[in-house]
Amino acid sequence: MLEIEVKIRTNDLQSVRNKLEGMGAQVLQERHHEDNTLYDFRSRELTKKKQALRLRRRGRRTILTFKGAPQPSRRFKVREEVETEVRDEKQARRILKALGLIPVFEYAKQRTVLRLGRVRVCLDETAIGNFLEIEGERNRITALLRSLGIPSRDMIKRDYVEMLQEAGRAKRPGPA
Repeated sequence: MLEIEVKIRTNDLQSVRNKLEGMGAQVLQERHHEDNTLYDFRSRELTKKKQALRLRRRGRRTILTFKGAPQPSRRFKVREEVETEVRDEKQARRILKALGLIPVFEYAKQRTVLRLGRVRVCLDETAIGNFLEIEGERNRITALLRSLGIPSRDMIKRDYVEMLQEAGRAKRPGPA
């Protein structure tokens, strides 16, 4: 699947949620905690290719995600994304280790997920602040931003890993 998304920094997630719900957005997932661990080879092959392999834990659910290198886009983050749910997180970690992958970065966030038509909006609380993460078709994202009164110049293409590293909030996992 092709993922097209942007992030918007905000100080008031509740106000944005109220606006979205007033526009008819449906809550798909109430506020929950997510732990994310990125894996790579010791050579950092995935990082060098700007790819990512992530294991995300949300309550009892664990999702394994591969993200391809970002595709050229001036305003949006566009990349291949393949996800699958993992039944046994411990076994998944053992498989990743057996393949020579090691945990290279960890981060956590609180997330609420809403859907408005064909656009998915995540309200994220992170160590570097609060963000909207908006995913969908480019024209639908820009239309939603207009409806919310958010200028397109506020769009952020970078991912949380880049922003956390830049802010010095990186959490390196212990030895594998």
